[in-house]
Amino acid sequence: MKTSTLDTLIWVLIYGGLLGVGLGLSVQRSADGLGTTVIVIGGAIAALGFALIYVRSRMKDTPQPSDKTTP
Repeated sequence: MKTSTLDTLIWVLIYGGLLGVGLGLSVQRSADGLGTTVIVIGGAIAALGFALIYVRSRMKDTPQPSDKTTP
C-alpha cells in the first residue's frame, strides 16, 4: 500500500470516527441505547485510525520511479 493512500485512510478514519462519536452523543439524549452504540462504533473507528498512525510510522518510504526521463 502506498504511503499516500494510507495517509488518506488514516485521516478519513479519525475524522469519521470522531464525527460518529459526536453524532452518538447527540443521539444519546433521545435514544440511550442507540447513542451508546454509535459512540462505541465511532470510537473504535477513530482508534483504528490512531493505530494506523503507528503502522505508518514504521513503514519505509520507497521512492517511486518517475515517468520523466532526463536527456
